[in-house]
Amino acid sequence: MPGRVPATGWGWGPGGSPSDQVGTSLFRALAILRVVVLVYSLAVTLSRWDDLARPGLGAFVLGGMVLWTGFVTWAYDEPRRRTTALLVADVVVSCLALLSTPLVQGAEMMQGPNASTVPSFWVMACVLAWAAQRGWLAGVLAAAVVSACDLSIRTTMTAANWGNIFLLLLGAGMVGYSATLVREATEARARAERLAATMEERARLARVVHDGVLQVLSLVQRRGSELGGEAADLGRLAGEQEVALRALVQGTAARAAHDEPVATDLMEALAPYATRAVTVSGPGGPVELPGGMVAELVSVVRACLDNVANHVGPDAPAWVLVEDLGGSVVVTVRDEGPGIPAGRLETAQQEGRLGVSESVKGRVADLGGTAVLVTGPGQGTEWELTVPRP
Repeated sequence: MPGRVPATGWGWGPGGSPSDQVGTSLFRALAILRVVVLVYSLAVTLSRWDDLARPGLGAFVLGGMVLWTGFVTWAYDEPRRRTTALLVADVVVSCLALLSTPLVQGAEMMQGPNASTVPSFWVMACVLAWAAQRGWLAGVLAAAVVSACDLSIRTTMTAANWGNIFLLLLGAGMVGYSATLVREATEARARAERLAATMEERARLARVVHDGVLQVLSLVQRRGSELGGEAADLGRLAGEQEVALRALVQGTAARAAHDEPVATDLMEALAPYATRAVTVSGPGGPVELPGGMVAELVSVVRACLDNVANHVGPDAPAWVLVEDLGGSVVVTVRDEGPGIPAGRLETAQQEGRLGVSESVKGRVADLGGTAVLVTGPGQGTEWELTVPRP
């Protein structure tokens, strides 16, 4: 994404998906809030230090809060460390600090109208962590757990106590909902920017192709028609490729599966390729996939059959088998030619001939599937194309 570099650590660099970047920003803001409420909790407890029933235990709890704040500030800054175990541990530590209040302060301090817990507002940080990472529902549930611990240690409840609980639940819901919206908006913006970059690159390639390849194909078509004979066949093929290439650069070629959600029968689409030399077989019923996916699979099968005709012979037998496995569809294209020598495809790709790489492997990879080639000298060639059903 031009002009933007994802976040990592405390600087900016390669840092994962847009959603992870949003999470990193949220947790850095939460780290600042955690430090602020920690300072407040320390100040409140230290101001009443002489009244504590067990100052030693109070010092231990406060020290633990300081250490935990430092640890989670480091841990939450890396997306891969924001696990459920860490979130649960954050709530557990906060609840333990809450439950230690009666032991640290004693019964008399807990009975006053201004009674406060040892961690005070520090416990809100773990709730907001759940909301920022897992959404509003998880945040509200974490707030409920912390609130239940707070209620369990109080002998009397005031309007201020109920108000704090209400604000904790409300804040968790709002932060979680807002975090989800920001993540969705960021992902949508990233997709839009990727699409814009793709369209820009397509427009650039279209200009290059139009000024070069399309002009040559058009010339070959005209000259072939004029010369007649085998040259006429060559001109006809050049004309067909010109039409297909022009459609591609103008953006009207077969689109991705999600662009054409209408179900199409793959067996019906492959039926025209069944000839005296080519056998097409599959399930007795229709094999329905989104229209865009069917168009891409048909293009891959056509490319495989073209390779058979070009390298084995126009009348060489070939077999196309379609298997519907429920969650995926497997298309196998096989011939009995001489096979492909080891390393031949890699050499062709290095020389700039990307027919197999792009026409077969590239198309199947764009559909989220895999293309496996089984071949060898004298063993024929078999392509196994596996695509997941959306």
